[in-house]
Amino acid sequence: MAEHLGLHTVGDLLHHYPRRYAERGELTRLAELPLDEHVTVVARVADARVHTFNAGRGKRLEVTITDGSGRLQLVFFGRGVHKPQHDLLPGTRAMFAGKVSVFNRKLQLAHPAYELLAEESDAREAAGSWASSLLPIYPATAKLESWKIAKAVDAVLPSANEALDPLPGSLREGRGLLPLPEALVKIHRPQSKAEVEAARDRLKWDEAFVLQTALARRRHADAQLPAVPRRPAADGLLTAFDARLPFTLTEGQQKVSREIFDDLATDHPMHRLLQGEVGSGKTMVALRAMLAVVDAGGQAAMLAPTEVLAQQHHRSITEMMGDLASGGTLGAAEHATGVVLLTGSMGAAARRKVLLDLVTGEAGIVIGTHALIEDVVKFHDLGLVVVDEQHRFGVEQRDALRSKGAQPPHLLVMTATPIPRTVAMTVFGDLETSVLDQLPAGRSPIATHVVPAQDKPHFLARAWERVREEVAAGHQAYVVCPRIGDEEEAAGAKTAKKGAKAGKGASSRTKAAEDADGAAFGTGTGAESGDADDDAGAGAAGDKRPPLAVLDVARGLAEGPLAGLRVGILHGRMAPDGPDGKDAVMRRFAAGELDVLVATTVIEVGVNVPNATAMVIMDADRFGVSQLHQLRGRVGRGSAPGLCLLVTDMPEASPARARLGAVAATLDGFELSRVDLEQRREGDVLGQAQSGVRSSLRMLAVIEDEQIIAEAREEATAVVAADPSLEAHPALRTALDALLDEERESYLEKG
Repeated sequence: MAEHLGLHTVGDLLHHYPRRYAERGELTRLAELPLDEHVTVVARVADARVHTFNAGRGKRLEVTITDGSGRLQLVFFGRGVHKPQHDLLPGTRAMFAGKVSVFNRKLQLAHPAYELLAEESDAREAAGSWASSLLPIYPATAKLESWKIAKAVDAVLPSANEALDPLPGSLREGRGLLPLPEALVKIHRPQSKAEVEAARDRLKWDEAFVLQTALARRRHADAQLPAVPRRPAADGLLTAFDARLPFTLTEGQQKVSREIFDDLATDHPMHRLLQGEVGSGKTMVALRAMLAVVDAGGQAAMLAPTEVLAQQHHRSITEMMGDLASGGTLGAAEHATGVVLLTGSMGAAARRKVLLDLVTGEAGIVIGTHALIEDVVKFHDLGLVVVDEQHRFGVEQRDALRSKGAQPPHLLVMTATPIPRTVAMTVFGDLETSVLDQLPAGRSPIATHVVPAQDKPHFLARAWERVREEVAAGHQAYVVCPRIGDEEEAAGAKTAKKGAKAGKGASSRTKAAEDADGAAFGTGTGAESGDADDDAGAGAAGDKRPPLAVLDVARGLAEGPLAGLRVGILHGRMAPDGPDGKDAVMRRFAAGELDVLVATTVIEVGVNVPNATAMVIMDADRFGVSQLHQLRGRVGRGSAPGLCLLVTDMPEASPARARLGAVAATLDGFELSRVDLEQRREGDVLGQAQSGVRSSLRMLAVIEDEQIIAEAREEATAVVAADPSLEAHPALRTALDALLDEERESYLEKG
């Protein structure tokens, strides 16, 4: 159990809850079995036959089972035939577990494990191990079938009486929740569906309350940490900046700025999440916070996920500040400060100058990538860290930057799409949250449509016409692809072997690559038709063609549907600087010297070209919901309306199409993040993916159980306020220790 399911203790096993329950009379529907998955089914044997082969030397047992909704074949070979031949007689009822495969176009289980079920009329039934009216089906693996887990649970269930109850008695009674030992017995061996529900309610409360207590203790500890209060001077840098703004801030920007300034003025560190729609003016709010800190004698650092974005932020911030950003130079404006850029690709001399400006305090604001985190970077007095697009940074990286202040600096995290972990954390509420939900004046709506290239190729042709129309009207367009290209070489070698075998002689550009191009422009062959003999693997066995690549699509568009337009390319493997570097291409596009930019997701955040009105996202099903929403936010940044076309080959009934439909249906990032979370499940709110620990949430679903979480937060905050060290709650402390082993504890602290 430790090896296959990560269960090490009796407690772990008791908290390994059944996934569902089969009722005595209700059988899992054989008609709906998923291919290639391990399943547990309850069914009756319809017939069993032994076939011999190899002149009688080999034996094969074929058993057909049925549940009324469908039939399924089981096969056993060789020596494995004897026991099932004796056990699985027609009319016998049993649980079967195995992996669903296809043979001769029929679903089958080969050598399934099975457990016979006694008939209801059997006298042993009442006293037997299957006496309960609901049969628990556990999350299982090929090596550990559900009924083996059930027997192990039976062995340890009596010790559930020793379980320590983490919920304070007053809370449990006030909310009418079961005691923990009773809930554990009822979740594993329920007599009715009502018992399952009562047990679930109780166990959800455990998870929510223990987790909320951890977060409440952390908030309480943060509130005890010292930080330098940063209050802007009465008529200093911030006042001078505001006086020059050519527009008025939206109400939302003013409200959020006030929340941030109030936090900055306190003597414990701010931990605030700034969530705002793409283009709602988060950068402006963050800049004003940085100016307030500089005014108060501190320094501010902004951490961006990519060099392209760091350069863009640096450019837009220095443009917005004008001569207020020229501190330390001759003729600088009064109150001016230095605004510097630090990235990994800078030359040694430029880098030395920036490091010197930071340590002397000459530079009040620094914008940079991961390069800011390196040990050599020292600050004069770091007062505020702004992290842009939090989901691109690991916890350790944010922590490393925060540790550069003499005292903990204030922290502002910005995100344009509340990504699932952020949403989860927000629902669990360990960061104070500010929301910008108004778009600044002059921003235009974005129309989004799904283009089903496979079902309706003429829609794709129309998409390229729309791009030409936008360009003819004086605007520009993006085309986004999931891949850069060049990787076809490796696939090419494989295909060449196969192609040679089939006598087709693959060329250096593989058929798969050409099919992919064909798919891009609506002219494809194998990738479209799924020919069974397609060597590139685009069709046979339902293999997917490779994702479309920037280099191929740009070439195909320039020679095909967008011939005559000025098409440029941008991707992460290009050098940052130089005549053909990323920065130069971005400048040319911003200056209107390119009509269409074919790019990877390097344009996902922060790229601002108000004249770009159209975006075509190829293989859109290969991107996540939040990524699509981010990408879409690159158009409609000026006065003309934006258009975003999501191109996909996925069939209409697929989950991927449902996801794209959700993106097309709303521009509300908060709504989309919920869709994303509901589709993906939340994983572990405590960052299972980042800390490699098994999920602590077995019962709780972040979106469905929002109410429980909110109530648990209030209860936990009250308990911690009254008793921060939980002296009066030893069982709760034990539960916290189990949840927050050292790894998780440090993860939570780093935030």
